[in-house]
Amino acid sequence: TDLDVHRGEVVGLAGLLGSGRTELARLLSGADRPDHGQVEVDGRPARIHTPVDGFDHGIAYSTENRRDEGIVEDLTVRENLILAVQARRGWLRPLSRREQDEIVRRYLVALNVRPADPEQLIKNLSGGNQQKVLLGRWLAVDPRLLILDEPTRGIDVGAKAEIQQHVAALADSGVAVVFISSEIEEVVRLSHRIAVLKDHHKIGEIENGPEVTVERIVELIAEHAAGPEHQTSAEVAA
Repeated sequence: TDLDVHRGEVVGLAGLLGSGRTELARLLSGADRPDHGQVEVDGRPARIHTPVDGFDHGIAYSTENRRDEGIVEDLTVRENLILAVQARRGWLRPLSRREQDEIVRRYLVALNVRPADPEQLIKNLSGGNQQKVLLGRWLAVDPRLLILDEPTRGIDVGAKAEIQQHVAALADSGVAVVFISSEIEEVVRLSHRIAVLKDHHKIGEIENGPEVTVERIVELIAEHAAGPEHQTSAEVAA
């Protein structure tokens, strides 16, 4: 499975349950280690075996499992927002209150988090606002590649539309985005290119355009029998 991701574009991963979308995201970010294949950054092989390795190469991954692997329920909005920046910096060098306030102020406003109270426990926020805080956490590390796995699952229509607008704005600002959603229509709406997966293999890649529809992608999945195994590799271009 070869996947190229360039700055300023959204690459959507489309496929049915079990197609390998999340597995590919975890491999790209270092959350899982591949049996074979490699990730390249700027055309050079990158050793990405842990999420910290991913961080070091500018790769951030927002998991689909918001409750168990995303938010830390008993921490405040402030504490959740600064987690990734603090982890990247090292726990022995705590962020100053001024640095925290700068991050919190920037992303509470930019992402329209409600209520805009950084000292509120995050578990008291709606699912959509929790998702915005998670998005802010990863934006705060200024990633080159942001992998979003089901960022709009389980949130209301208004919050979903806001998240989608932020994804488009990220690409416009030059960030490379890998976008995963079980709603193929959402992938079609947001992506510049769409990689179609089935049985953990890429079975096609489509440049988005007016002629690209959900039906076309579903037909491609239905028609394609699983092929022979391929090496898994990916490239992130600056």
